Amino acid sequence: MTPFLSNKHDQTSWADYMASCAQVARNPGLQRFYAAGVPDPQTPIGEVPLVALDLETTGLDAVRHGIVSVGALPFTLERIPLAQSQYWVVQPRQPLSEESITFHHITHSEIEIAPDLGDILAELLEVLAGSLVVVHYRNIERPFLNRATRTRMGENLLFPMIDTMQLEARVHRKRRWAWLKRLSGRPSASLRLAESRERYHLPFYTGHHALLDALATAELFQAQIARHYSPQTPISDLWC
Repeated sequence: MTPFLSNKHDQTSWADYMASCAQVARNPGLQRFYAAGVPDPQTPIGEVPLVALDLETTGLDAVRHGIVSVGALPFTLERIPLAQSQYWVVQPRQPLSEESITFHHITHSEIEIAPDLGDILAELLEVLAGSLVVVHYRNIERPFLNRATRTRMGENLLFPMIDTMQLEARVHRKRRWAWLKRLSGRPSASLRLAESRERYHLPFYTGHHALLDALATAELFQAQIARHYSPQTPISDLWC
Protein backbone atom coordinates (compact mmCIF):
# COMPACT_ATOMS: atom_id res chain seq x y z
CA MET A 1 0.00 0.00 0.00
CA THR A 2 1.39 3.40 -0.98
CA PRO A 3 2.20 5.63 2.02
CA PHE A 4 0.09 8.71 2.61
CA LEU A 5 1.53 12.15 1.95
CA SER A 6 -0.06 15.20 3.53
CA ASN A 7 -1.18 17.94 1.17
CA LYS A 8 0.72 20.39 3.34
CA HIS A 9 4.10 19.10 2.09
CA ASP A 10 5.84 20.25 5.26
CA GLN A 11 9.62 20.24 5.50
CA THR A 12 9.88 16.60 6.54
CA SER A 13 6.98 15.02 4.65
CA TRP A 14 8.77 14.47 1.33
CA ALA A 15 11.79 12.78 2.92
CA ASP A 16 9.54 10.60 5.09
CA TYR A 17 7.29 9.77 2.15
CA MET A 18 10.18 8.71 -0.11
CA ALA A 19 11.68 6.55 2.65
CA SER A 20 8.32 4.89 3.31
CA CYS A 21 7.81 4.18 -0.40
CA ALA A 22 11.26 2.60 -0.61
CA GLN A 23 10.17 0.11 2.06
CA VAL A 24 6.93 -0.95 0.36
CA ALA A 25 7.71 -0.64 -3.38
CA ARG A 26 7.70 -4.00 -5.16
CA ASN A 27 9.25 -2.94 -8.46
CA PRO A 28 13.09 -2.89 -8.23
CA GLY A 29 13.32 0.32 -10.28
CA LEU A 30 10.87 2.09 -8.01
CA GLN A 31 12.66 0.77 -4.94
CA ARG A 32 15.95 2.24 -6.14
CA PHE A 33 14.32 5.52 -7.10
CA TYR A 34 12.63 6.01 -3.73
CA ALA A 35 15.71 4.80 -1.82
CA ALA A 36 17.76 7.59 -3.44
CA GLY A 37 15.52 9.96 -1.46
CA VAL A 38 15.64 13.74 -1.47
CA PRO A 39 18.09 16.20 0.07
CA ASP A 40 17.46 17.81 3.44
CA PRO A 41 14.83 20.56 2.99
CA GLN A 42 17.29 23.22 4.17
CA THR A 43 19.87 22.33 1.50
CA PRO A 44 20.69 25.36 -0.67
CA ILE A 45 19.36 24.97 -4.20
CA GLY A 46 22.83 25.69 -5.55
CA GLU A 47 24.11 22.47 -4.00
CA VAL A 48 21.42 20.16 -5.39
CA PRO A 49 21.57 18.13 -8.63
CA LEU A 50 18.65 19.03 -10.88
CA VAL A 51 16.84 17.39 -13.80
CA ALA A 52 14.55 19.30 -16.13
CA LEU A 53 11.69 17.07 -17.25
CA ASP A 54 9.07 17.54 -19.95
CA LEU A 55 6.31 15.21 -21.15
CA GLU A 56 4.44 15.70 -24.38
CA THR A 57 0.99 14.14 -24.26
CA THR A 58 -1.94 13.48 -26.56
CA GLY A 59 -4.20 15.62 -24.36
CA LEU A 60 -4.58 17.09 -20.91
CA ASP A 61 -6.47 14.29 -19.13
CA ALA A 62 -4.15 11.65 -17.63
CA VAL A 63 -6.97 9.08 -17.66
CA ARG A 64 -8.08 9.52 -21.28
CA HIS A 65 -4.80 10.58 -22.89
CA GLY A 66 -1.25 9.26 -23.00
CA ILE A 67 2.40 10.27 -23.05
CA VAL A 68 3.95 10.46 -26.52
CA SER A 69 7.47 11.71 -25.73
CA VAL A 70 9.75 12.37 -22.76
CA GLY A 71 12.69 14.75 -22.43
CA ALA A 72 15.04 14.77 -19.42
CA LEU A 73 18.06 17.01 -18.95
CA PRO A 74 20.35 16.96 -15.88
CA PHE A 75 21.70 20.43 -15.00
CA THR A 76 22.90 22.74 -12.24
CA LEU A 77 22.48 26.47 -11.67
CA GLU A 78 25.82 27.00 -13.40
CA ARG A 79 25.63 24.79 -16.47
CA ILE A 80 23.42 22.64 -18.68
CA PRO A 81 25.39 19.70 -20.13
CA LEU A 82 23.38 18.88 -23.25
CA ALA A 83 25.41 15.73 -23.83
CA GLN A 84 23.67 14.19 -20.80
CA SER A 85 20.17 14.76 -22.19
CA GLN A 86 17.73 11.91 -22.77
CA TYR A 87 14.83 11.85 -25.23
CA TRP A 88 12.32 9.11 -25.91
CA VAL A 89 9.36 8.80 -28.26
CA VAL A 90 6.92 6.27 -26.79
CA GLN A 91 3.69 4.62 -27.84
CA PRO A 92 0.61 6.10 -26.20
CA ARG A 93 -2.01 3.51 -25.34
CA GLN A 94 -4.59 5.56 -27.22
CA PRO A 95 -4.53 6.06 -31.01
CA LEU A 96 -2.51 9.05 -32.18
CA SER A 97 -4.84 11.75 -33.52
CA GLU A 98 -4.10 13.98 -36.49
CA GLU A 99 -4.30 16.94 -34.13
CA SER A 100 -1.56 15.44 -31.97
CA ILE A 101 0.64 14.81 -35.01
CA THR A 102 0.28 18.45 -36.04
CA PHE A 103 0.95 19.63 -32.50
CA HIS A 104 4.00 17.49 -31.65
CA HIS A 105 5.29 16.64 -35.17
CA ILE A 106 5.57 12.98 -34.11
CA THR A 107 4.28 10.75 -36.90
CA HIS A 108 2.48 7.40 -37.01
CA SER A 109 5.64 5.75 -38.39
CA GLU A 110 7.68 6.99 -35.40
CA ILE A 111 5.05 5.70 -33.00
CA GLU A 112 4.91 2.30 -34.70
CA ILE A 113 8.58 1.58 -33.92
CA ALA A 114 8.64 3.34 -30.54
CA PRO A 115 8.72 1.40 -27.26
CA ASP A 116 5.93 1.42 -24.72
CA LEU A 117 6.54 3.82 -21.85
CA GLY A 118 6.86 0.84 -19.55
CA ASP A 119 9.97 -0.24 -21.46
CA ILE A 120 11.82 3.00 -20.69
CA LEU A 121 10.46 3.71 -17.21
CA ALA A 122 13.37 2.04 -15.42
CA GLU A 123 15.85 4.10 -17.45
CA LEU A 124 13.89 7.30 -16.79
CA LEU A 125 13.79 6.58 -13.05
CA GLU A 126 17.58 6.16 -13.05
CA VAL A 127 17.96 9.60 -14.66
CA LEU A 128 15.66 11.20 -12.08
CA ALA A 129 16.88 9.36 -8.96
CA GLY A 130 18.62 11.51 -6.37
CA SER A 131 17.93 14.79 -8.19
CA LEU A 132 15.26 17.45 -7.83
CA VAL A 133 12.99 17.42 -10.86
CA VAL A 134 12.17 20.79 -12.45
CA VAL A 135 9.08 21.10 -14.69
CA HIS A 136 6.91 23.84 -16.14
CA TYR A 137 3.36 23.09 -14.95
CA ARG A 138 3.48 20.03 -12.73
CA ASN A 139 -0.22 19.32 -13.35
CA ILE A 140 0.91 17.57 -16.53
CA GLU A 141 4.05 15.74 -15.42
CA ARG A 142 2.83 14.61 -12.01
CA PRO A 143 -0.53 12.99 -12.91
CA PHE A 144 0.62 11.55 -16.25
CA LEU A 145 3.72 9.90 -14.76
CA ASN A 146 1.75 8.57 -11.83
CA ARG A 147 -1.01 7.20 -14.06
CA ALA A 148 1.49 5.59 -16.44
CA THR A 149 3.41 3.94 -13.61
CA ARG A 150 0.27 2.74 -11.87
CA THR A 151 -1.12 1.13 -15.05
CA ARG A 152 2.17 -0.57 -15.93
CA MET A 153 3.65 -1.43 -12.54
CA GLY A 154 0.60 -1.37 -10.30
CA GLU A 155 2.29 1.22 -8.06
CA ASN A 156 2.20 5.00 -7.69
CA LEU A 157 5.01 7.37 -8.61
CA LEU A 158 5.04 10.61 -6.65
CA PHE A 159 7.98 12.82 -5.73
CA PRO A 160 8.77 16.51 -5.13
CA MET A 161 9.00 18.84 -8.08
CA ILE A 162 10.03 22.42 -8.63
CA ASP A 163 7.45 24.05 -10.89
CA THR A 164 8.75 27.06 -12.83
CA MET A 165 5.17 28.06 -13.66
CA GLN A 166 4.34 28.19 -9.96
CA LEU A 167 7.48 30.25 -9.26
CA GLU A 168 6.46 32.66 -12.02
CA ALA A 169 2.96 32.88 -10.56
CA ARG A 170 4.41 33.96 -7.22
CA VAL A 171 5.89 36.98 -8.93
CA HIS A 172 3.16 37.92 -11.39
CA ARG A 173 -0.11 36.66 -9.94
CA LYS A 174 0.09 37.19 -6.17
CA ARG A 175 1.45 40.66 -5.68
CA ARG A 176 -0.89 43.53 -4.82
CA TRP A 177 -0.15 45.31 -8.08
CA ALA A 178 -1.19 42.18 -9.99
CA TRP A 179 -4.52 42.24 -8.17
CA LEU A 180 -4.99 45.90 -9.05
CA LYS A 181 -4.13 45.12 -12.65
CA ARG A 182 -6.87 42.48 -12.82
CA LEU A 183 -9.31 44.84 -11.10
CA SER A 184 -8.71 47.45 -13.79
CA GLY A 185 -9.49 44.90 -16.49
CA ARG A 186 -5.94 44.57 -17.80
CA PRO A 187 -4.86 41.02 -18.67
CA SER A 188 -2.68 39.06 -16.25
CA ALA A 189 0.86 38.16 -17.23
CA SER A 190 0.98 34.89 -19.17
CA LEU A 191 2.61 32.01 -17.32
CA ARG A 192 3.19 29.93 -20.44
CA LEU A 193 6.76 28.76 -20.96
CA ALA A 194 7.56 30.94 -23.99
CA GLU A 195 6.12 34.13 -22.48
CA SER A 196 7.79 33.45 -19.13
CA ARG A 197 11.17 33.06 -20.87
CA GLU A 198 10.63 36.28 -22.80
CA ARG A 199 10.48 38.25 -19.54
CA TYR A 200 14.05 37.11 -18.80
CA HIS A 201 15.25 37.86 -22.35
CA LEU A 202 15.85 34.18 -23.04
CA PRO A 203 15.87 33.04 -26.69
CA PHE A 204 12.76 31.72 -28.40
CA TYR A 205 12.55 27.96 -28.96
CA THR A 206 9.93 26.09 -30.96
CA GLY A 207 7.62 24.53 -28.39
CA HIS A 208 6.04 21.11 -27.93
CA HIS A 209 9.22 19.09 -28.32
CA ALA A 210 9.96 17.32 -25.05
CA LEU A 211 13.73 17.81 -25.07
CA LEU A 212 13.62 21.43 -26.24
CA ASP A 213 10.99 22.22 -23.61
CA ALA A 214 13.13 20.54 -20.94
CA LEU A 215 16.05 22.77 -22.00
CA ALA A 216 13.76 25.82 -22.01
CA THR A 217 12.58 24.94 -18.49
CA ALA A 218 16.13 24.51 -17.19
CA GLU A 219 17.17 27.91 -18.57
CA LEU A 220 14.06 29.55 -17.15
CA PHE A 221 14.75 28.13 -13.70
CA GLN A 222 18.34 29.38 -13.78
CA ALA A 223 17.03 32.85 -14.66
CA GLN A 224 14.36 32.78 -11.93
CA ILE A 225 16.90 31.88 -9.26
CA ALA A 226 19.28 34.59 -10.48
CA ARG A 227 16.60 37.32 -10.43
CA HIS A 228 14.26 36.40 -7.58
CA TYR A 229 16.14 34.01 -5.30
CA SER A 230 19.77 32.98 -4.78
CA PRO A 231 21.87 29.80 -4.85
CA GLN A 232 21.51 29.80 -1.04
CA THR A 233 17.70 29.56 -1.14
CA PRO A 234 16.66 26.36 0.69
CA ILE A 235 14.93 23.83 -1.50
CA SER A 236 11.94 23.81 0.87
CA ASP A 237 11.11 27.32 -0.44
CA LEU A 238 10.93 26.02 -4.00
CA TRP A 239 9.61 22.47 -4.18
CA CYS A 240 6.02 21.30 -4.08
